[in-house]
Amino acid sequence: MNTILIYESTHHGNTKKLVDAVAEKYGIRTATVEEASGMELGEYDRIGIASGVAFGKFYGAAEKFAEEKLPENKDVFFMYTCGNDSGKYASSVSAKAKAKNCRVLGIYGCRGFDTFGPFRLVGGIAKGHPTQKEIDGAVAFYGRLPTGK
Repeated sequence: MNTILIYESTHHGNTKKLVDAVAEKYGIRTATVEEASGMELGEYDRIGIASGVAFGKFYGAAEKFAEEKLPENKDVFFMYTCGNDSGKYASSVSAKAKAKNCRVLGIYGCRGFDTFGPFRLVGGIAKGHPTQKEIDGAVAFYGRLPTGK
């Protein structure tokens, strides 16, 4: 299964910790959203998008990528880190993928250290996240994804 995991991890590198662990375990290719925007992605059977969360959804660059650059009819999965998980942060990006007739294989989210906006005033929230257990959870999530259609 030819897979690429595309990510946007700018705040504290929380999401990149998940991406790096998955890529190391399974030997899959990774690219930043910026790098992937100029790539031909048609050769990939499965495309993952991983991002931090701001204002209740994936970072703007990841959302824009899904809307403008994600190829149609692909198997996709999503991963994210956030200060406080509502379980709904992948809704917008998932809807964009479904509008392109992509099959959403799964979503994994966990907490990540967050000092965005007012959280900066109190030293941030979710300190110490993602934990090793949460990183291992991302690796296990990827390992459980279905293969083939």
